[in-house]
Amino acid sequence: MYRHTGSRPSSHVSRTHVSSARARQSNPVLQKQPTLEKQSALETHHARNNHNTDHAASLLKRTSKPSYKREHISETSETIKEKYMPTIYLVDDDENILTSVSMYLENEGYRVQKFHDGVSALTALKNSPPDLAVFDVKMPRMDGLELLRRLRQTSNLPVIFLTSKDDEIDEAMGLNMGADDYITKPFSQRLLGERIKAILRRAAPLNAGISPALADDPNVMRRGSLVLDANRHACTWNGSIVRLTVTEFLILESLARRPGFVKSRDQLMDAAYDDQIYVDDRTIDSHIKRLRKKFRKTDTAFDGIETLYGVGYKYKEA
Repeated sequence: MYRHTGSRPSSHVSRTHVSSARARQSNPVLQKQPTLEKQSALETHHARNNHNTDHAASLLKRTSKPSYKREHISETSETIKEKYMPTIYLVDDDENILTSVSMYLENEGYRVQKFHDGVSALTALKNSPPDLAVFDVKMPRMDGLELLRRLRQTSNLPVIFLTSKDDEIDEAMGLNMGADDYITKPFSQRLLGERIKAILRRAAPLNAGISPALADDPNVMRRGSLVLDANRHACTWNGSIVRLTVTEFLILESLARRPGFVKSRDQLMDAAYDDQIYVDDRTIDSHIKRLRKKFRKTDTAFDGIETLYGVGYKYKEA
């Protein structure tokens, strides 16, 4: 006897299983049909496969990196690039030039601020100096030459002049007053862009005083009373700072590198300008005059740069 629990005894299940097996063996149709046990096993197998697939997908989802991180990095890089975009001031009373040149320079990766006269530009130059400025010579209220004269009293900011085609006097005066370069109108925007790139390359890092800690630095050149720090484009004479433009510094550095040796104007051009930039002899002469004038403000007896007429210039070590 056995207690009735609502299910058949195991012996009956075994007999039923045997009977079913014999019936399938004698009937070909039944042989092709899966048994209840096989169906159950197949269902269990499929369930396990589905569970494993879902589990793998869940793991992949948890371990894969969110896509927003890549976008965040990209946005951060763009922010850094924008942060270090050089700033250019354009000063010209011609609205067409301001618009076309500013659009070109912005496409080249610069920040550009526009001014229609020297008075408004001078205030901005003092309060928030850019990396480089482009001045037109002839403007209302304050022309480019006067603007440069006032700027040079306190700053060695790189400046490019825009001059008329036949205004050689303005070109010479601008260079004598400390302009780094000039371009005659009408001009190519691409040429202006190349000049700006060249000057900014030479202008970094900016002028600064020379620290005594740099005395043994190989980039610090000493020639008697003259000390040139190529790391920061800094210059001193008898311990006093002489503020030079980028072009003036490079010309003086080229001369002082080999005292007593004559450098032709072509050699000085190569030292101060890139190959793709054309300047004439008058440009080098103007920079030399400007150098002498600056040193003589510090030392009235300065004669460190000697002219050899028809040949070039040389540095005479004191």
